Amino acid sequence: MWVFGYGSLMWNPGFVPRQAVPARLSGWRRSFCMRSVHYRGTAACPGLVLALDREGGAACDGLALRVAPDEEAAVLAALRERELVSSAYLETRLVIGLADGRRIEALTYVVDPAHPQYCRIPPEEQARMIATATGERGSNADYLANTALHLAALGLADPELDRLWARVQAIRGGAGPEGT
Repeated sequence: MWVFGYGSLMWNPGFVPRQAVPARLSGWRRSFCMRSVHYRGTAACPGLVLALDREGGAACDGLALRVAPDEEAAVLAALRERELVSSAYLETRLVIGLADGRRIEALTYVVDPAHPQYCRIPPEEQARMIATATGERGSNADYLANTALHLAALGLADPELDRLWARVQAIRGGAGPEGT
């Protein structure tokens, strides 16, 4: 079993991958299009988390994480508990391209555009929300910073996330992430 990580699953998958390989998913883009009312925000002060939003011609770079065969059931149960907390993600299996040229099927969590947490918000409003929201797993700003920094470290920098992180830092008075 492979899992496609494009946000926090890259830097905090919740399991030890047997293999982690840069990968690309075509036809989808990484987007702060899901309000977070649990992990990175609250109902009173929602944050935003990344989701895969379908978009023709787009592509999302991330990591393909291979699960050890004897851990598949436990990892799947843990991922479902984590990712399906509010039913805003849809669990699906999509074909991704690995950096070495292989094409594999991976478990992937994509946004449900019919879910009330789905949103399309202008970048400046995204930055304001991310700069101020905190949930049970920490600050929304740290979530953005960790994702942008890990993508850059993998050589998969995402200019849109980098611009958003710069704006969030400006709003927060230059404050960097609290940890990785």
